[in-house]
Amino acid sequence: MSFIVNENRVAEPPAAVLLTDVSRRYQVGDSEVFALRDVSVEIAAGEFAVILGASGSGKTTLLNMIGALDAPTDGRVVIRGHDVTAATAKELFAFRRETVGFVFQTFNLFPGLTAVENVEFAVAIAGAPGGRALAESTLERVGLGDRGAHFPHELSGGEQQRVAIARAVATGNPVLLADEPTGELDFRTGIEILQLLREQADGERCVIVVTHNREISRVADRVIELSSGEVVADGPPVGGTPIDVESLHW
Repeated sequence: MSFIVNENRVAEPPAAVLLTDVSRRYQVGDSEVFALRDVSVEIAAGEFAVILGASGSGKTTLLNMIGALDAPTDGRVVIRGHDVTAATAKELFAFRRETVGFVFQTFNLFPGLTAVENVEFAVAIAGAPGGRALAESTLERVGLGDRGAHFPHELSGGEQQRVAIARAVATGNPVLLADEPTGELDFRTGIEILQLLREQADGERCVIVVTHNREISRVADRVIELSSGEVVADGPPVGGTPIDVESLHW
């Protein structure tokens, strides 16, 4: 990876994700509202972490901090050894292009591109090899091998979600962030997507999934639970070790 944010690097080997005393607050009238408050988290490469919490708990804000889509009011965010809180706008663009793969809850597909073109475009932007062939094989992997020529408006919500997942996976970027990746999917397809994400972590990518579904957290190596913008629990899943994806039910 050619990207260098700055020379302020942490000691090697760096964690994939390191947040230290991170807060995000907003001024609402005369009041100060915290979306995150003093969050410190370290996540390793090859780790499958779930950020768990109810709506409004701060989990999406935390994901946006890790992906450098939002900046903390206080604290430090270090991703793969680079302090992104000290980066310029140009450096952050390069960081997001080369380091992070996003699965947005709102999909964010390009409406004028077909499904395969959406994935192929992401591969090209990330500078990953494979081009059209990689895009097609990744769509096949998410069960959309026969839908590549369709535009987003011709796809169901679940199909659009799978295109978004394929796009993030195909980049090969080392940090993969997914916001409610099974939210629009039926149970069986959701299981297949979680299996794919599990495989990405087993391949040494850092995979972080945001969800409100406690059952999904059982497949994670690590569960970080948020409430009112604060970490209230951080450790292994219930039972101490992740269960097989096929054992999930909801």
